[in-house]
Amino acid sequence: MTWTRSFLVLLSLATANVVLNYKTSKGPNQSTSPSLDTKTNVVMKGQNVSLMCSTQNKSLQIIYSLFRSLNLIGTQKSKGEPVIFNLSISEVHDLGPYKCKAQFSNDSKYSHMFNFTFVDPVTTPVLNITVQTNRYVTLHCISFNGTLPINYTFFKHDIAVSPVIPKYVREPAEFNLTKNNTGEGEEYRCRARNRLPGHEKYSHPVTMPSTGGGSCPFCPQLLLGVSLLVLIVMVLILACWILPKYRARRAMRDKAPRDYGNTPTEVQVYTSIYKNQADEESVPGLEPRQGVSTPQHETEYSEEIHYATPVFQKVTPGGHEARNDDKSGYVYSELTF
Repeated sequence: MTWTRSFLVLLSLATANVVLNYKTSKGPNQSTSPSLDTKTNVVMKGQNVSLMCSTQNKSLQIIYSLFRSLNLIGTQKSKGEPVIFNLSISEVHDLGPYKCKAQFSNDSKYSHMFNFTFVDPVTTPVLNITVQTNRYVTLHCISFNGTLPINYTFFKHDIAVSPVIPKYVREPAEFNLTKNNTGEGEEYRCRARNRLPGHEKYSHPVTMPSTGGGSCPFCPQLLLGVSLLVLIVMVLILACWILPKYRARRAMRDKAPRDYGNTPTEVQVYTSIYKNQADEESVPGLEPRQGVSTPQHETEYSEEIHYATPVFQKVTPGGHEARNDDKSGYVYSELTF
């Protein structure tokens, strides 16, 4: 009985030593490859990032080293906790590749390779609304900058009215709405987003134009054409009304007499009239007037013509004698010069 108990105790101690040795060889001395992680692998220039290096071993003191290609970036010690390396990605060579080294007491392991990717953020997209027919309208959204692909989503107020529309080339995303799904005067906007997290952009709100049954998409163009036609007609009417008057006035101005002085012909005519009157009639109370000399008669006599405004005075028939005794009914008046 005593031997049996002793045998059992020895067997238990041997088993315990074997288990302890196994744990010692497989536990603290076990080395596993570290992991290298980050929140995102896409960055924009100048962005600060964090790389985390860790292992599954939580009991040993481990030395972690971060490499970019073959260049050592930094070294940290830790026991059971991951280490974090903070970086700034400004140039192309900052993109990687990166790897983490875990140094154990008698061994070392490397993590997998890791690279960042440059992504340009999207800019504020532009939203346009086109009325196709009385039944349909089309929403157009485009961001003119940002790394492709870009995902677009259309919203009415804050409610999405379209699925995500990816675009792998720089062109507008389009979404058609029926008349029954649109509301006149309601605001719409769109969102642009690429792989860069936290940098999505929304367009400015755009009000839905009228799409009712009585709408007329071409009315502004027709109104402009009619206005232009009316203006042309008015110009033609004014031209036809003013031009004849202008021509008539110009003709009257051209026909108006001009004072070019007394020509010899005019002087001769006036002289002939004066001489005929002087020879044929003699009016009581009137004296002959001197004439104007002309080149044709300046050797015979000198005549002068006086121009004056006649003033007629009313006289009684008895105050003056008739020109001839056998003719009556003529009344003469004096001319005042």
